[in-house]
Amino acid sequence: MSTALPFLPYGRHHIDDDDIQAVVDALKSDYLTTGPRVAAFERALASATRARHAIACTNGTAALHLVARAMNLGPGTVSIVPTVTFLATANAVRLNGGDVVFSDVDPDSGLMRPRDLEEALSRCPGGRADAVFNVHLAGQTGDLAGLYTIARHNDLRIVEDGCHALGTRYSIGDGEEHVVGQCRYADATTFSFHPVKAIAMGEGGAITTNDPDLAAIMFRDRTHGMNRDAASFVQDDEAFDAGHAPNPWYYEMEAPGLNYRIPDVLCALGESQLRKLDAFCERRRELVALYDELLGGRSAHLSLLARTPGVTAAWHLYVVLIDFAALGLARADVMRRLAAEGIGTQVHYLPVHRQPYYRDMSPAGILPGADRYYARTLSLPLFPGMENSDAVRVSSTLLRVLGL
Repeated sequence: MSTALPFLPYGRHHIDDDDIQAVVDALKSDYLTTGPRVAAFERALASATRARHAIACTNGTAALHLVARAMNLGPGTVSIVPTVTFLATANAVRLNGGDVVFSDVDPDSGLMRPRDLEEALSRCPGGRADAVFNVHLAGQTGDLAGLYTIARHNDLRIVEDGCHALGTRYSIGDGEEHVVGQCRYADATTFSFHPVKAIAMGEGGAITTNDPDLAAIMFRDRTHGMNRDAASFVQDDEAFDAGHAPNPWYYEMEAPGLNYRIPDVLCALGESQLRKLDAFCERRRELVALYDELLGGRSAHLSLLARTPGVTAAWHLYVVLIDFAALGLARADVMRRLAAEGIGTQVHYLPVHRQPYYRDMSPAGILPGADRYYARTLSLPLFPGMENSDAVRVSSTLLRVLGL
């Protein structure tokens, strides 16, 4: 072990001097919390995703929760969520009072397939559900058109959890290239700007949608449910002066909302980072191609993540699938040995249906694809600041630790 080698985490933000200057400029401005930089970031994100509306908020969990509220996914409703995801995808529905039914996934990609959605529907009360949350794991999308067809046939609202996939592009037989967040096959898409994601804001999230009604609800709910649109005021005696001009201090609350506002200072960083999105995504793709070359075809017990045809992923994670049992190794021991040599790894994710809360509330039974994916998955370091030599070091160390 060489102590001179830097530790490589599985993910890391990349901040340049211009990002720092953007934050400094915001700190010196008249606004630290909600101000003009929030709207500027939303316009930039809508442009980058080709969506009509973008709503920025405090984090990716808040984005999911805002969507669940806007779609009325509350008591008496059921949403289908793939079990291989972060807790927040399912928790957002539960926080709004809705029920969750977990779907299985492809054991080689971790993505929900159309047949997984159909099987999950068969386990819903009366064979009916209200929404599906389609998770773009590691930066890939699954069969968007296939899932869309099943969802619409069953009158499901469609939410894309795109927290791993800002910058991902896809083409599905229509001769056009689409981007995640464009909502070609969804009612809304959510994003996270946690430091390990495609762009970093410290914390931050957003929703994109082409539905003006959904957007209006989420804009309102983001700020306590406050409405300042004079055209929709209902209390004329409170809202307007004698000349029927709106009172400048006035706002109305039709229903309680949340405080999911995001500060100007974070949006200043986000807008600066968003200008580098293409470069960040391209560097991630270069590193993934190098990893593939170094690790692909080495052993039947080490597989690369299955790839979705027609998708140019903005890779959030570099995942390998290792048959630890066949190699006679414990995953935890492999992770510890790699960490001792300065290489951080992670598991994405323990299937959510196996968490105590969900296991005890609504047992999902056996989901074999998810179980097989979870048993083999390991995320290796991947971030734009990595050098090619870092990927070579990670690959050679992994192969040595695995005895391959």
